[in-house]
Amino acid sequence: MLTPVRPKLSMEVAAALADRRPVVALESTIIAHGLPRPVNLEVAREAEAVVRRAGAVPATVAVWQGVPTVGLTDEQLAELAHAEGVTKASRRDLGAAVALGQTAATTVSGTMALAHLAGVRVFATGGIGGAHRPPADSWDISADLLELARTPVLVVSAGAKSILDLPRTLEILETHGVPVIGYRTDVFPQFYSPRSDLPVSVRVDSATVAAEVFAAHVSLGGGGAILANPLPDADCLPAEELAEATRTAEAEAARAGVSGAKLTPFLLKRLAEWTGGRTLTANRILVLSNAKLAAEVAGCL
Repeated sequence: MLTPVRPKLSMEVAAALADRRPVVALESTIIAHGLPRPVNLEVAREAEAVVRRAGAVPATVAVWQGVPTVGLTDEQLAELAHAEGVTKASRRDLGAAVALGQTAATTVSGTMALAHLAGVRVFATGGIGGAHRPPADSWDISADLLELARTPVLVVSAGAKSILDLPRTLEILETHGVPVIGYRTDVFPQFYSPRSDLPVSVRVDSATVAAEVFAAHVSLGGGGAILANPLPDADCLPAEELAEATRTAEAEAARAGVSGAKLTPFLLKRLAEWTGGRTLTANRILVLSNAKLAAEVAGCL
């Protein structure tokens, strides 16, 4: 008989959960695939530090040499940040990574799945995935959206990445019953660009109320939810400049035949190059802001 697979918890995370202290999950894809070196390791360490200062325990999630792990050590963070050829794992890929003994960085959906198995209820990321815009295939829809529909974890993010089709992304979330909670905003954030004109499903103005809305949603049989935390306007990039850079990057991706899991990292890398690194600065700010808010909400839960 096959042995059931359960996440391995770090001693700190296990103790915090046993004592009912707040824990915040953090993804590892941003380390292995989302940010360039050495920024990737800097942001990973800064995010954990921000969570600690806000009174919670950070739990960076990955599959480590075949073991689903909730709470990487600092040495593991550093190794992941410098490793080549690390697998990118959504929920679909977790079983293969475990069975094949791989080290895999988890996406939003993969992180949510393992966090939930460990009993962690709040997860901080940069931006969720969603539905891609043309010329990408109209069926190129992130697994994050369906994971949000079924897994009761609150995902704190700066909305969805601005390279995506945001109206279509929000329609899919609505169809699957996923609340989009705006933190001190009535409209959906666009990652590192100015706020959209797309309404959120409900606005809250405190971490306490955000926790209450999520807890009520789950108690009524709901799955996950998004807590959309906008990047401050002063740190956003001009909409026109970002739109032009995005169109150029999408055209390059189409010519190169880049699609699927490789598309988003390709587009983000090209946007960073086109904007002289300003998207990286914005990304760093929003990741840390989301980590702080997630810790505050986790404390309320």
